[in-house]
Amino acid sequence: MHEMAICQALLEQVEGIARQHAGTVSRVRVLVGPLSGVEPRLLESAYALARAGTAAETSELVIEDAAVRVRCRSCGVESTANPNRLLCGACGDWHTELTSGDELLLLRVELSRDINAVAV
Repeated sequence: MHEMAICQALLEQVEGIARQHAGTVSRVRVLVGPLSGVEPRLLESAYALARAGTAAETSELVIEDAAVRVRCRSCGVESTANPNRLLCGACGDWHTELTSGDELLLLRVELSRDINAVAV
């Protein structure tokens, strides 16, 4: 499953952020579009495995759904669309270009710091 490879790449970014800010990861928030090729349930399962032994070991993965949006080449209107029918919401034309819905974005990394830790 390619979701494991995606999680490993995601966790590399997350760990870099955690190292930079000297914290442990408590929550990771991502945006997943329905046309991204990523199955959110599989991503959650892979994340639970991939986070073991990392700065995000006890973190929660929060997945937000992205809407599919298109811009009409005929009338210029941007509207939402169904993932399997990329039609203009204003005029119904099929000459559209995708503006969102195929993304997988790291939105936010929430860190916590151990205030009781002693620097040596």
